[in-house]
Amino acid sequence: MITTSDIEACRRTTDAARRAGRTIGFVPTMGGLHAGHASLIERARTDGRFVVVSIFVNPTQFGPGEDLQSYPRTPEADAARAKASGADLLFTPDGDAMYGADAGTRVRPGRLAEALCGPFRPGHFEGVCTVVAKLFHIVRPDAAYFGQKDAQQVVIVRAMVRDLRMPIEIVTCPIVREPDGLAMSTRNAYLSADERRRATALYRALQTGAERIASGERRSGKVISAMRRVLDEASPCRIDYIAIVDPGTLEDRPELGAGPVMLALAVRIGSARLIDNQIVDVP
Repeated sequence: MITTSDIEACRRTTDAARRAGRTIGFVPTMGGLHAGHASLIERARTDGRFVVVSIFVNPTQFGPGEDLQSYPRTPEADAARAKASGADLLFTPDGDAMYGADAGTRVRPGRLAEALCGPFRPGHFEGVCTVVAKLFHIVRPDAAYFGQKDAQQVVIVRAMVRDLRMPIEIVTCPIVREPDGLAMSTRNAYLSADERRRATALYRALQTGAERIASGERRSGKVISAMRRVLDEASPCRIDYIAIVDPGTLEDRPELGAGPVMLALAVRIGSARLIDNQIVDVP
């Protein structure tokens, strides 16, 4: 595995791989790599790509009072996991390389950023789109791999790629969970043992919602109420939202007709803000 923090060195390496007949698969991360990230790298490898992994804690997607300074940074462990998972190139730029002192251009998402996490994290998705667009221009991948856990991010990035006519395939990979159902996340490291136990309520709530739909309930309000009762068991916690939306447009689905819907939630337990979701096919 080649490791570089230099933009031009990254471009030279991917250009050489492309001249050798390889296609480029890209996994953008903020570090704190876990089995979920490894699954993205392994998927890109399985697809036969030259696999590039980036690690950059992007300051523009953190709001005031969020965890930019405390976000887990484990560079040696991250490098080892990326290499073991099959990465060919590890790109680790710093803030000056990615932004510089006078960088003022931003990529602003549309209405997709107004749903779900948007009202609770103003400016977050603008920061995501800006850094992902920069990374795409540096790496110039044929395909980029994202996890379903960050479902809203995936929908927004896919729309950005479409709207800006970027020739990149966005590949969504399944959520990787702990044995008790908790979705793997770098921010799980913030949880105490008791908080970690209570956090399993997120997955149980999603399962409860899916079961209500399978049993014939078609009113979103009733399904959400059942999910909320499960989350109340994790008290003390703060629910940012529980929603049932169209998985492509993120629009609310108050009445459930046939087809896929996404159950999504965001919950704060201790200092951790946890998100999770599940796609359900309504009969």
